[in-house]
Amino acid sequence: MSGHRVVVADDHPLFREGVARTLQESGRFAVVATAASGAEAVEAARSHAPDLVLLDLSMPQGGLWALERIALLQPAPVMVLLTVSEDGDAVFAALEGGARGYLLKGIGGAELVATLERVMQGESHVAPSLAARMLARMRSPVPSSRDGLDLLTPREEEVLRLVSEGLSNKEIARRTDVQERTVKHHMTQILQKLHLRNRTEAALLAQKEWRNG
Repeated sequence: MSGHRVVVADDHPLFREGVARTLQESGRFAVVATAASGAEAVEAARSHAPDLVLLDLSMPQGGLWALERIALLQPAPVMVLLTVSEDGDAVFAALEGGARGYLLKGIGGAELVATLERVMQGESHVAPSLAARMLARMRSPVPSSRDGLDLLTPREEEVLRLVSEGLSNKEIARRTDVQERTVKHHMTQILQKLHLRNRTEAALLAQKEWRNG
């Protein structure tokens, strides 16, 4: 088998098989197992040590339940939610729980493959319609996001860019050669300056402002 090793978890057989076939036929992913529930997804992740786990949100035990447990594996695979749910709270819960992406099931096969490839290269991805809605919900009118970004120190900006790429505090500490507690302090300062609640909001805001320039 070649390509990234993947577990596909969804309780709808036709959809699950279709996604698995799309990924397998791309030549860039190798589906090592499929699962119909959160419990089966956790077991498959433990047994097959995949590089990537695709999780449905609303299957038995649920994607968030499975996400929490798979995140504890060493090493933990990359996790992506692929679901019909556009619930903003679920998006935040997934990303806070360690998911690197949140995709909606309306996505086409070619776009799914391309998006997952970018995720495997370190990008975080939230379905564009959800990202726009989440940003609209969380934006603080004063100061503006651009003003807040301009207040960041060079090191805080570096940390925020790494957060927006999906890195954890531990990974950022290793990349920047500082203590993890120093990264946490930088994150506290970043959130205060940007008037945001958590690193997920900060990452989304950074991606939008810096990519749109």
